[in-house]
Amino acid sequence: MSYPGYPPAGGYPPAGGYPPQGGGYPGGGYPPQAGSYPPAPGGYPPAPGAYPPQTGGYPPPGAGYPQAPGGYPPQAGGYPSGGYPPQAGGYPPQPGAGGYPAMPPAGDVTLCLQPGGAPQGYPTGPAPGQPMPNYPAGPAPGPSHPGGQPHPGGQPHPHAPAVSVRKLHCNRFINRRYRGSIKDFPGADPLRDVEVLRKAMKGFGTDENAIIELLGNRSSKQRVPLVAAYKTTYGKDLLRDLKSELTGNFENLVLALLMSPSQFDAAELREAIKGAGTDEACLIEILSSRTNAEIHEINRIYKSEYGKSLEDSISGDTSGHFRRLLVSLCQGNRDERETVDVSLAKQDAQKLYAAGENKVGTDESQFNAILCARSKPHLRAVFHEYQQMCGREIEKSICREMSGNVESGMVAVVKCIKNTAAYFAERLHKAMAGAGTKDRTLIRIMVSRSEIDMLDIRQEYLKAYGKSLYTHISGDTSGDYKKLLLKLCGGND
Repeated sequence: MSYPGYPPAGGYPPAGGYPPQGGGYPGGGYPPQAGSYPPAPGGYPPAPGAYPPQTGGYPPPGAGYPQAPGGYPPQAGGYPSGGYPPQAGGYPPQPGAGGYPAMPPAGDVTLCLQPGGAPQGYPTGPAPGQPMPNYPAGPAPGPSHPGGQPHPGGQPHPHAPAVSVRKLHCNRFINRRYRGSIKDFPGADPLRDVEVLRKAMKGFGTDENAIIELLGNRSSKQRVPLVAAYKTTYGKDLLRDLKSELTGNFENLVLALLMSPSQFDAAELREAIKGAGTDEACLIEILSSRTNAEIHEINRIYKSEYGKSLEDSISGDTSGHFRRLLVSLCQGNRDERETVDVSLAKQDAQKLYAAGENKVGTDESQFNAILCARSKPHLRAVFHEYQQMCGREIEKSICREMSGNVESGMVAVVKCIKNTAAYFAERLHKAMAGAGTKDRTLIRIMVSRSEIDMLDIRQEYLKAYGKSLYTHISGDTSGDYKKLLLKLCGGND
């Protein structure tokens, strides 16, 4: 079958191949078919040395499209020759091309929207069901025109659904650059990696440097399979072998690197709850900084590993409004939409003011309901409106109105939502400041943030304390423990 714009189809001439069959079609080809497409003039010329055109081609159809040089004639009300007319205020023409403007370099994409929701520099799209301005109506869809005839009156094509764009404040950007310090190692093979680990532990002594170089240059998804690969290859438990070879904080750091992120978080939450006393700061740190999906996975692993739900463990180890705060956070039901309704943000700011500064006593439940349920972009807008309203930052109002664990817990939630990297920089500084080091906190943050925002944490640390995180870790730790932590840090600033 021949199509418009292409040379007429012809059967292959008998040239050294099979002889013509007796009783076959005359001329070596198929008989003409009624109602087929004519060969379109202006198509590709026959290539030199190509097959000769077939005699007795297809006759002009009675119900097809009429011939016209250069293809089909324009439909009534359809698109003119040459494509779309330039749209007023639309995309600027690209040198050497007629398409969309060039995108930013891959991996560094930013988007800023004006308060009305339209991207800066771009036209606002049409309302649903309305034609694009300055564009002529297109031809009607093919299925409604039997026999290939154009629809009388040239009805326009139905519009495709509008593309949804996340609406953010103009000072908020979508930044898709990778901000972790640990990346996938190209060509990593678990079977080769466990061989390195086995050699490092085999015989007299341990080659700690080999362990540091391997684990410090593998991402979490490349480290976790090593546990199964080691048992498959050597019939031994990798974690047990490492425990027998390593000691102290270096051992704890290595074992943490071989857990999945959610498995490690569940283990840290368990450690913070069990025994005498509770590490409230650890509970708030993990539950206020993880996504809904991560919290759901932590809940699943916690119940599977320890035979008790995380909520029950928290309820049995805490009390009062602090317990309510933690239980709310461990549900993993925070709104995660990026859109911000400024009028609703103002209402929430007024509710917080009425529940605290503008009231005798404090309604902690109102703070809990807003801080644990609203999306992070929305809460940042609420905090801004709150400060505009009463001239005081929200965390300072919390400190004036509350006390004890509920105060520290809600302040931590606010700080994490305002600037997550700055919050973790402060947590790291407190872990290393003064006499002694809170190594569990240091290990947890360095491991859990090394593939998320460690580069941002380093920047915030330098800005807040005038000293690089790398330098502080170097002066506060030692030995193989320090070497592996510096690998996770990723460099000096």
